[in-house]
Amino acid sequence: MSWRIDKILYQKEKPFWVQVLLFPLTLLSLPYEWGVRIRTILYSINLWKSKRLPCPVISVGNITVGGTGKTPLVITLAKGLMSRGIPMAILSRGYKGKGSSKPWVSDGKTVLLSPEESGDEPFQMAKALKGIPILIGKDRFANGQLALQRFDIRGVLLDDGYQHLQLHRDLNILLIDSEIGFGDHHVLPRGILREPLEHLHRAHLFLLTKVEDPENCRPLEKMLREIHPSSPVFHSHYEPQGLVGSDGEWVGLQALKGKKALAVSGIANPAYFSLLLRKCGLEIVREMFFPDHHRFTSKNLIAIEKESKEADWIVTTEKDIVKLGKMRIVHPPLLALRIEMKIWEEEEFYKKILEVF
Repeated sequence: MSWRIDKILYQKEKPFWVQVLLFPLTLLSLPYEWGVRIRTILYSINLWKSKRLPCPVISVGNITVGGTGKTPLVITLAKGLMSRGIPMAILSRGYKGKGSSKPWVSDGKTVLLSPEESGDEPFQMAKALKGIPILIGKDRFANGQLALQRFDIRGVLLDDGYQHLQLHRDLNILLIDSEIGFGDHHVLPRGILREPLEHLHRAHLFLLTKVEDPENCRPLEKMLREIHPSSPVFHSHYEPQGLVGSDGEWVGLQALKGKKALAVSGIANPAYFSLLLRKCGLEIVREMFFPDHHRFTSKNLIAIEKESKEADWIVTTEKDIVKLGKMRIVHPPLLALRIEMKIWEEEEFYKKILEVF
């Protein structure tokens, strides 16, 4: 039921009868919206003060709920800056992780926490990034100080940091799903906005994600420039690299064409995941969608295995295979789609990023 409600909220245009059903949520949105507005005002007039680290801080975040591509961008940025001679640390809240007495998910060499302790995204980043320390915890200022003391870094990346006003940032990158946009412009719980659209003014640059053709994004770009004309707009898309197993098994793109897959995911926008699988040449025999950050159960496993009889592979996301891989699915093989985020205007994008160093 929770996933069906999510799907309705993401729709830009809703039938009148749906709007009537959602009216009680509109009433609940009012106190939430004013709470967000008041909090932001208190920080803007320095009644509540943001702490400042002695290094550049780059925030990657969004203004909507669900997956806009924050984790892939943080991974891409960490690699891109490292290749340009700028080592960074990553500070994450560790959403839905059980937490640990120590903040280190990775010291850049070894993954030190389990996905249950760290949360899905920090663990995924730790597996993907070598030489990049990753820390979790609510106090990102303190974790930033720890990272600066222990590692030879030149700055920090805030994962999901747009609303983390407690820490001053030198660059605010706001991600927007080009397919979903801002839904129907309502804030939570009636809509998908974490903040009112006027709060886009805090962004130093916008990055539209899941863009197959930048020309198709002109209406959204026009809207952004009307709200915040001084911030540049960039575009990105995902490029599939192949399938990877939890044990390191690798299947290249050339081996995927014509093969059958059961698509399993617990993410905010599974339709785009299925699109990427089809882009690889896979035939999807069935799709099984679960809520974002879903914790798979033995009952889910039985259902997945039942639906996978006609498939050559069960294909999931790299975030979900961490949880599904522990459940020992034997046949057909369980693999994850590995993707990389690519910036259409990469040179101009990094030129803007490097201005803060």
